[in-house]
Formats: sequence, structure tokens, C-alpha cells
Amino acid sequence: MGKRKVLRTKLCDMLGIEYPILLAGMGGLAGMGACSKPKLVAAVSNAGGLGVLGATLLPLDQLRDEIREIKSLSDKPFGVDLLLPVGMPSMPSRVSMEELKARLLPAEHVNFVEKLKKEFSIPEAKAGEMTPFTEDFARKQVEVMLEEGVPLFASALGIPEWLIPDAHSGGMKVLGLAGNVRSALRHKEAGVDFIVAQGHEAGGHTGRIGTMALVPQVVDAVSPIPVLAAGGIGDGRGLVAALALGAVGVWVGTAFLFTHEANVPELHRKMMLEATEEDTRVSRIYTGKTLRAVKNPLIEAGEKSGVPPLPMPLQLLLVMDFTQGLIEADRLDLMCQPAGQIVGMLKEIKSAKEVLDEIVEGAIKVLGERFVTEVAIK
Repeated sequence: MGKRKVLRTKLCDMLGIEYPILLAGMGGLAGMGACSKPKLVAAVSNAGGLGVLGATLLPLDQLRDEIREIKSLSDKPFGVDLLLPVGMPSMPSRVSMEELKARLLPAEHVNFVEKLKKEFSIPEAKAGEMTPFTEDFARKQVEVMLEEGVPLFASALGIPEWLIPDAHSGGMKVLGLAGNVRSALRHKEAGVDFIVAQGHEAGGHTGRIGTMALVPQVVDAVSPIPVLAAGGIGDGRGLVAALALGAVGVWVGTAFLFTHEANVPELHRKMMLEATEEDTRVSRIYTGKTLRAVKNPLIEAGEKSGVPPLPMPLQLLLVMDFTQGLIEADRLDLMCQPAGQIVGMLKEIKSAKEVLDEIVEGAIKVLGERFVTEVAIK
């Protein structure tokens, strides 16, 4: 019998996990699936953290199948992350894609996309039907999660008033992401169990305030609700900094993109491995909301165009056929590769367990004995 050191905070007891590290529920590329798919989710949970499935706009049957795949790979707690249509224009249902485009997309924006097709020699393509971005569909997704016994629901953009009662009545905890104190207070008022304070450094959809400034302000504003930190955190030093700022854990995305289990195309792995801390940009061209990704010529073209992006989900509707054309033309270099500013310090593809273990070991080394206890092992 021996002993090993473990790193625990109250978050671990609340979620039934070993380490206070959650995988960000990362979406991904249109037509290619989320980055945080079942294989990565299960790997993080099995390693002692909590994996979160990126499930925005997944059809109901696919959502159920992916939840069940996670459960077949792990008996540990996990979560599911959705973008909910709160405060965004709703998409009419029972209307064809072509009719939707004609009704909702301004000519200026349509013409801009046509110009992009010519500039980058992208063929005409049809992306098929778009999953409805409506409250009714979101309710059905949550119903699937409750039926399948998902332990944690994560919402990256909004918490509708019906969600918390439904989730809690089904035994599911709720986590909300916030990029400023105002959003965090809305989550508190709604009754969430956890809040992620995500700083500007983060990959994917992100806000305007840096992590170091944001986290302590959110911690003070929403106390006693537990706060996790996100944005610029990819090693043990980042975890220790988060704890020092008052967080009880971390929400980590970019570091887990550098794993064998992540659903990331090889070209994008190469782009991330070669990137420096200055090689990401915040753009609205892909989704209509501010999103940090590895820079590419399409993002630069959007910045120079002077054409303001449409709000989500209209921007998604605008570019969906263009994105399908990128896939068919094998122009992954122009597709969205979300990544945070820490991308410059990550230079090796590892297993998810190695990444998580190194974060924990690095934090223990910095912290000494303050948050560390020893447990017996057989």
C-alpha cells in the first residue's frame, strides 16, 4: 500500500470528480462535428476531471446516441454543452432553407459571400437543412438529456427561465458561462449551480474582459455560487492562478485540442502547433458572435470588408452553403479553428489523460501542501 497526492476543491465533492478540471464543451466545424466529442469527453472524465460534450444544434437522435456513447466509454460524471437561443432572433420553423435565406438575409451580405466564393475559388454547394435554432428545439434537447440522466448541463450563451426548474427536477446541475459581471449576475438570479467566468483570452465564443480582471469580480459578485475560471488556462500554473483568484476550478478548452482524442482535422492540428500567442483573432464571420480562432485569410477578408456580420443564427444561415463549399473544395485552411491565446505555449499532441495529469502535477508543485492531501492507494 502506498500514497498519492490529489488536488481537490469543493467543486470535486459537488460533482463527484477527482480533480477540479472541466473540459470545455467545444463545438467545432460545420459538417465535421464538435471538437469535444464522446471519445474526448470520456477520456477526461476517466482521468479524473469532468468531460463536457459539445452538442449545439445536434439532432435529437444524434444527441441521444452521443450521450449513450459516452456512458459506454465511462461510468464517471460528464456534461453536455448547448448554445440556447436566448436573446437572439429565432428561426422560423417549417420553412425551406431557400425561403429562409430570401426572407432573412440582406442583399449586401449575400453579395459579400458571393464575392468570397469568387475570391477563394469556392464551388457552389448546398449544406442541406439547418437544425432549428428555436426554444422548442432546445427544450427537446434538454428532455433528451434528462431522459438519459446527464449529470451536468452547460450553457455557453444563455439560461432561459424554464431551464433551471426542469434541470433541477430531473437531478441535473446547471453551469452558465459569463464574460462579464452583468451576465454572471443574470445566471445567479436564474439559479445556476456553477458559473464559469471566461476571459477574453479564451478560444471560441468569448467576451472583452481579461481573465485576471474578470474572475475575482465575478467571484465577489455571485458569492456563494462556486465560480470556475476559463481563458488562458492550460497548465498547472493557470489552475493555481484561478484558485488564487477565488475560483474553485477551471474550464479548459484549448489544451485539450492538443490531444489524440480531440476531433480536430490534421491540418488544424498543424496550424495550432505552428501558431504563436499572436496568431488568433476574434471574429464574427463564422457565427455572428465574437469567436476567437486561429487566424486565416477568410477572417482577414471579413475584417477588411466593412460588412458587419449578422447576429446569430442569421450569420450561420448566411455562411452555411459557403462552409459546405469549403469542405467540398478541401479548403480547411479557411474554416474556423477555435483556439485561445495559450495556443503558443502548446507544442505537442498528447493523450487527454497526460494533459490532465500534467495540469494537476504542475499545480501541486506550485501549491505545495495548501490544497493537497495524501490518500492511500492499494
